[in-house]
Amino acid sequence: MVRGHMLGRRVRHLSRYKDIAQILVANGFGWFIDEIGLVDLLSLPRRLFSGREDRESLSTYERIRVVLEKLGPTFIKLGQIASLRADVFPPELIEQLAKLQDDVPPVPFAEVRKIVEGELGQPLDEVFRAFDEEPVGSASIGQVHRAELLNGEEVAVKVQRPDIRRKIEIDLDILMDLARLTERHFEWASHYELTAVVEEFRHTLLNELNYTVEAHNADRLRRVHESDADVRIPEIYWEYTTPRVLTMEYVRGIKLQHRDELIEKGYRTDEIARRVTNAVLTQMLVHGVFHADPHPGNLAVLPDHSILFMDFGMVGRLSSEMKQHLAALVIALMRRDTRAIVRVLNRMGVVPHDIDEHRLYRDVDHLREKYYEIPLTQISLGEAVSELFAVAYRHRVRIPSDLALVGKALVTIEGVVEGLDPAFRILNIAEPFGRALLKDRVRPRHFASYLARGAVEGLEFLSDVPRHVIDILRHWRQGKIRIELEMAELDTLTRQLVRIGNRLSFSITLLAFSIFMTGLLIATVLKKSPAGLWSFPTTEVGVAVGLFLLFLLILSIWRSNK
Repeated sequence: MVRGHMLGRRVRHLSRYKDIAQILVANGFGWFIDEIGLVDLLSLPRRLFSGREDRESLSTYERIRVVLEKLGPTFIKLGQIASLRADVFPPELIEQLAKLQDDVPPVPFAEVRKIVEGELGQPLDEVFRAFDEEPVGSASIGQVHRAELLNGEEVAVKVQRPDIRRKIEIDLDILMDLARLTERHFEWASHYELTAVVEEFRHTLLNELNYTVEAHNADRLRRVHESDADVRIPEIYWEYTTPRVLTMEYVRGIKLQHRDELIEKGYRTDEIARRVTNAVLTQMLVHGVFHADPHPGNLAVLPDHSILFMDFGMVGRLSSEMKQHLAALVIALMRRDTRAIVRVLNRMGVVPHDIDEHRLYRDVDHLREKYYEIPLTQISLGEAVSELFAVAYRHRVRIPSDLALVGKALVTIEGVVEGLDPAFRILNIAEPFGRALLKDRVRPRHFASYLARGAVEGLEFLSDVPRHVIDILRHWRQGKIRIELEMAELDTLTRQLVRIGNRLSFSITLLAFSIFMTGLLIATVLKKSPAGLWSFPTTEVGVAVGLFLLFLLILSIWRSNK
């Protein structure tokens, strides 16, 4: 059924399949298309495989970046999101994915007008007093225009590109099909559960296509900073917001990527760096919701030195449990406690069952020794996080996606603040947060809450036990119970069991032969004449055979014991 559905999908999207396959082949990945069986299905001419273009001068990872850029918005976004997963992909690939550019020509204003009027259900002039035809920013999914409402309020209107959702959904279907084929033909893809990675990416990208999700993200972050004068989150105009049009407050500021302009206009870059860091750490460690892409283009400073956050398409969320794990990890890193770091990873359930724990401990301990003598204020958090992700990649430890976003956001924000103030260290601000987390964990109220939560979970588990037992018995009666035994020395155990079975069979055969000979001897005594079959000395031969079999049995037992 699934295979038929995949085949139907290939037929429906045949043209796009061919585009993707031809771009892959032209950039040296024809072997991949051939291996997963798409060459014949798509009727690709073999002459394509001989085209070399400029690929010989590029590394494999550089060619992957080129392919993603040529494949368009969906695959560019895929690469940008994949660049967050340093625990899954090698560092050389992550470096290339981070270079992916999203700049595309803007959509003509006539198309923009049509989309806005269709979404808001009324002519543009009846909603906006002014609407700039030239966008202030353009990306692969949408573009932003400055406008004024009828009451004179200045707003930014984000408009989605025409037909972009349909195109992306087609690409996502194809991407899932390719992931399944890759898992079927390559062991590494199956190990990393590539279809699950694509499904996670699909969820993230479809959320980004829905501007109401982005609007809710902005509202939630504004509530986080509602009493913080150092942070500004634009207001959302919900009456002019739909899944394809987002209208928010237009706030004028200087983006943090323009450091020279900030210095020229008298801004204190060290204070800006401190406020940015404090805002992001407050979002993460206190509230569990944070801007996951705080690069310099998404941050600006206002005249009062407050920090403006923009573009809320990617916002990370931490459950209370994951916040506890993150707090424990921060504390373990602060204490430079290797055992605690490994223990937190195990609690997260991200450590593979077949991992070499000794090697994992050794690699984490190596990191601890590297940073042991260095004061916290001199440690590069970005470097430490990158090295921890490298260890995770080496040991196939898959960091949960929300924690991967945390790591990426911390690395990004450290780059931002170092660009503002090269002497600034993010751990100058992070250390007090870590100490506050440590104090909070040892408070009696927190500990009592932890025990109460554990007791409730224990009671819930116990209440579920009878139901699970009944389910097991029902499946047992239906013959649906299958037991799988996996042991490191299973082959040795199997051989031993075979030997034991052989000896038992041999012993039973010897016993049966002995009973037969005993009966024959008794018959001979009762007849008072030697036993014989057609004048053959049965008794003597039988005794000889029996003694020989007994000798073989004793020899087998002796060898087995050795």
